[in-house]
Amino acid sequence: MLLFSIFLLPSGEILGAAIAENTGMKSLNLAWNCIRGKGAIAFAKGFANKSDEGWVSSMFAHKVNARKDAHSNLLSKKDISNLYKIQFHNVKPECMEAYNKMSDEVQKELHRDADYPCEVVGSWNTWYGEQDQAVHLWRYSGGYPALTECLRKLNRNMAYLAFRKERSKMLISRCNQLLLEFSFWNEPAPRSGPNIYELRTYQLVPGTMIEWGNNWARAIKYRQENNEAVGGFFTQIGELYVVHHLWAYKDLQSRQETRNAAWLKEGWDVNVHYTMPLIQKMESRIMIPMEHSPLQ
Repeated sequence: MLLFSIFLLPSGEILGAAIAENTGMKSLNLAWNCIRGKGAIAFAKGFANKSDEGWVSSMFAHKVNARKDAHSNLLSKKDISNLYKIQFHNVKPECMEAYNKMSDEVQKELHRDADYPCEVVGSWNTWYGEQDQAVHLWRYSGGYPALTECLRKLNRNMAYLAFRKERSKMLISRCNQLLLEFSFWNEPAPRSGPNIYELRTYQLVPGTMIEWGNNWARAIKYRQENNEAVGGFFTQIGELYVVHHLWAYKDLQSRQETRNAAWLKEGWDVNVHYTMPLIQKMESRIMIPMEHSPLQ
């Protein structure tokens, strides 16, 4: 058994260097709970001085390899410059019908006007999840400049301003997020119904978006057979490190069968295994399309 005195200055530094020399810095199998105070520092110093790659060295001077680009550039589609906005409106229960009717009229009007570089991708009412809620997904063709132009025009549109004032009386709360779409996901396109839609929302551990994207770039192929994949997005403004996956199913039974079938495909379980540790929180909404929604 080694005596504690071995680890005191300067012998601790000598011993650390000696072990580094003989082990090649590959491992350290000592009872660290036996090392105290200055002796531990000296031991670590001698061990670390032999190589910056050592185990003890990593405790004192961890080096991080900087990423060369933002994950928004690495994961989003390069050939198009679409920006998406998702809105969550919590509506007073007694106002839900009037809210849906007003939204229908205003969105139709905006679609008729070619001067607005925006379009509604889909509008839904939440069926299972947070109740009395409306969800809208907008696409701005041209990115942030298109968003700015659209907002500028809307702020001069008296009919829209009147709608917004009336709508405010119907709402309990609202929030929105600006999104980019994953490069490997389907481009959201109008589809006929009837369908139900599932919005699966994941709050990721900060710093794990690239890892999430790498795994799902391989996994999305397991979820295409029934045309259920509608779109995949990640936040740019709003709550960050949030991912939204949008799926379409004929009904809840079809959803269950489609999801169960994925587990029979070799490789799907690997995706789940590697992505689950990246998630801090997750939520599922089952949604019914509004009458005017392009996604039915």
